[in-house]
Amino acid sequence: MDKFDLCVIGGGPSGYAATIRALDFGKRVLLIEKNRVGGAGVFNGALSSKTLWEMSESYKITRTLNNGFAVYDSELNYKDVIGEMRKAMHEKYAQLKEQIDYFCRNGQLTFVEGTGKLLTKNTVVVETKDGKSLEYFAENIALAVGSRPRKIPNLPIDERTVVTSDGIGSFENFPKSIVILGAGVIGTEFATIFSNFGRTKVYMIDKAERILPFEDADVANMVARNLEQNGVTIHHESNFEEMKIVNGKVEYTISLKDGKKETYTVEKALISIGRVPNVENMGLKEVGIALDSRGHAEDEDTVTSIPNIYAIGDFTADIALVNIAEMEGRYAVERMFGTPDFEMTYNNISTIMFLNPEVAGVGMNETTAKKNGIAYRVSSMKYKYVNRAIAMRKTDGYFKILVSDDDEMKILGMRVLGNHASSTIGYVALLIKQGLGIRELADLIHPHPSITEGIQECARMLLGKSIMKPEVFSQHISCYRVTSEGKIDNLYYKGKVGEKQQLTIGLN
Repeated sequence: MDKFDLCVIGGGPSGYAATIRALDFGKRVLLIEKNRVGGAGVFNGALSSKTLWEMSESYKITRTLNNGFAVYDSELNYKDVIGEMRKAMHEKYAQLKEQIDYFCRNGQLTFVEGTGKLLTKNTVVVETKDGKSLEYFAENIALAVGSRPRKIPNLPIDERTVVTSDGIGSFENFPKSIVILGAGVIGTEFATIFSNFGRTKVYMIDKAERILPFEDADVANMVARNLEQNGVTIHHESNFEEMKIVNGKVEYTISLKDGKKETYTVEKALISIGRVPNVENMGLKEVGIALDSRGHAEDEDTVTSIPNIYAIGDFTADIALVNIAEMEGRYAVERMFGTPDFEMTYNNISTIMFLNPEVAGVGMNETTAKKNGIAYRVSSMKYKYVNRAIAMRKTDGYFKILVSDDDEMKILGMRVLGNHASSTIGYVALLIKQGLGIRELADLIHPHPSITEGIQECARMLLGKSIMKPEVFSQHISCYRVTSEGKIDNLYYKGKVGEKQQLTIGLN
């Protein structure tokens, strides 16, 4: 039986990162993958959907009539669009596979295509694609089992008419209409994509008061407003009752807040209600790995209930993002073979939602702060006061920074909605990790004109030294304090140039 220092089951973002990091330590590594390395981070997930979003944004821009030019006609073919998406996926897959092949040739890595299963805490059996059964011994095991779209029992998901995100590529053409069940990030992103292309009437079923319920109301409401302006119909506060395929089309019924029921007919349906970890037939319970009610591992900083077995990526109950998966994979390996280069922390997680407009966030939002009874100060400014946004003719958006309610004013979180939003969050994430406040941010010299100047103005505003004043542009610029009890006060800064600024709080 071959013996390894580490066996990684699953070659998605977390498993791949763990594998490569273990090679840095000079360890002998076995990587098992049943499909293709890259997982949902490349195929039918992050890279594929973001490629579609980029293409839809580019197409939408070509149809814009207020930038001094107009495009009156254009060809749009769904198969060509999906073909370009697949090119992007295979481009990344080729990079990952080339590196795997290199380390396999050098004898540093063993890569087995097949389905892995735990026999003991140190023994793994692999059922290969050609029907062989192979056993391996490993001192440590990292479970990067990944996840798949959640499904509802009795729903006719055939991945052609009623699809999950896995079936988007199966359409022959742009559907004339589609209903999306689920108003989280994935569902809202696909609503944005299809509405951007302008060939599909989009409906969304949202059982909550607003889409993106985990985000602040101002963020969700702005995204919803833009979707509706782009032709999307959102069934707010509607309960999903039934869905069936009738004569090749989708018939769905919802019940409204007042108790009435409505039935609609569309060409396609997308089910986007979250994801579940791939834990079936893995031997997890037999070996003794503790799982929570949703099938995630009960882990402590990636270590499961069995000390030499680690859970990473979508197998943990933490946020299912590619950057988090890679962080967990690298961290787990550093715990196995050395001292981690960093502490495992989730308070400076950077996220991007590819919507209309683009939404970028890092750290805490107001919803979380209020839920946990945290007092904070916040400043907000719309894009229309930033020169770069004016130059781009893209002023639909805003900045919002949360800081601690004390003299240090440490950065708790930030949200940016608008063009180039994703380029604004990296250094703010670093400041949060370092426990620094907004003075460092306010004193940076930002390139001009750039979108990040809006963040600098928000930081300056909290210090009472912004160039654009909230008392002048109160409809678009704000600076306020929220107590731990949820009381909101406006913040006004008074003082003369050259003198120490004094903070006064006026009741709103």
